[in-house]
Amino acid sequence: MKLYDYILSPSCYKVRLMAALTGVKLDLRPVDFHPGAEHRGPELLALNPAGSIPILEDGDLILTESSAILVYLATKAAPEWLDNGTAEQAARVQQWLSFSGRLTASLGAARLHEMLLRPGDIGALQAQGIAALRELEAGLVEQGLRGMHFLAADRPTIADIACFPYVALAPDGGVTLDSYPAIRLWSRALRALDKFIEMPGIHRLHELKPEPHIEPGEA
Repeated sequence: MKLYDYILSPSCYKVRLMAALTGVKLDLRPVDFHPGAEHRGPELLALNPAGSIPILEDGDLILTESSAILVYLATKAAPEWLDNGTAEQAARVQQWLSFSGRLTASLGAARLHEMLLRPGDIGALQAQGIAALRELEAGLVEQGLRGMHFLAADRPTIADIACFPYVALAPDGGVTLDSYPAIRLWSRALRALDKFIEMPGIHRLHELKPEPHIEPGEA
């Protein structure tokens, strides 16, 4: 499989991370996203008229949406990352895959504005990102009450991989994660997975500061 990849793209990182976790070998083809805008050049537009990356080629198959690529990799290499066969869990996975698009449109766009000076209303993008983080925090708290530490099950699924990168990189767009303890613990659980890989700005678990321990009764 060939992945048209940009090292600083959270969407491309989702694919690299999923491949690493499931043991899929990818042939990485670097794309000059910035400043070269190669993704909008004739070669890549022929593969993806939307002018975006990642793009995955596997023989005659071309996939251009990160969520679809996650489904494809899991189906081929590790079906347990999809769901456990129940209608409820399958629906939860699909719901969080859709939700991940809101993270891209808000936190991701805020990051592009701050790092690459892309046009946009940064205040509105940050507000949308905060609203999405609050929803994610609530979902993780509800899962915790069920005894589960991940978004759709008691183990990680593609739903977690789809949402993780833009959340982890939210500070690049000026949105702090300080107010979201469930999100921070979820992030640590993902970083602790065997075969977890990094990208610039997303570090391994041992490089993070420990969560503060608060005794009962302390404020």
